[in-house]
Amino acid sequence: MDKAELEKLHADLLTAWNKQDATKMASFFTDNGVSIGFDGSQYNGKNKIEAEIGKIFEHHQTADYVWKVKEVRFLNSEVATLRAIVGMRPPGQKDINPAANAIQTITATKQNNVWKIELFQNTPAQFHGKPEKVEELTKELSAVSDK
Repeated sequence: MDKAELEKLHADLLTAWNKQDATKMASFFTDNGVSIGFDGSQYNGKNKIEAEIGKIFEHHQTADYVWKVKEVRFLNSEVATLRAIVGMRPPGQKDINPAANAIQTITATKQNNVWKIELFQNTPAQFHGKPEKVEELTKELSAVSDK
């Protein structure tokens, strides 16, 4: 059951991004949670995450995430990690932009029987010198996107 809860936490986070809802996104973090963005931006604390993501949404029509969870690992009954691959579809487009492919990692803790994000990291999946890996990841994400 917890594996499904963690996958839902990740899906809910990215769905909130796709809906440009910074308040909802921040609600999935602990009070002291940390978000590290694709460009290396670091937001410390739920309130800062909401404020800074809100500014992004105010000024940009963001691309939508497409994702596939690759692993959920429990460190103990109240701490887990989730690893996923993600791609982004630019506004008004059907195809994923391979330059925005990433690997996402969440470290979550269970608080009052609810999973919350302690750390979210979004790392570019550029695979320097290995264009076939970029193509492979994009193809895998496109299969999810087409469903």
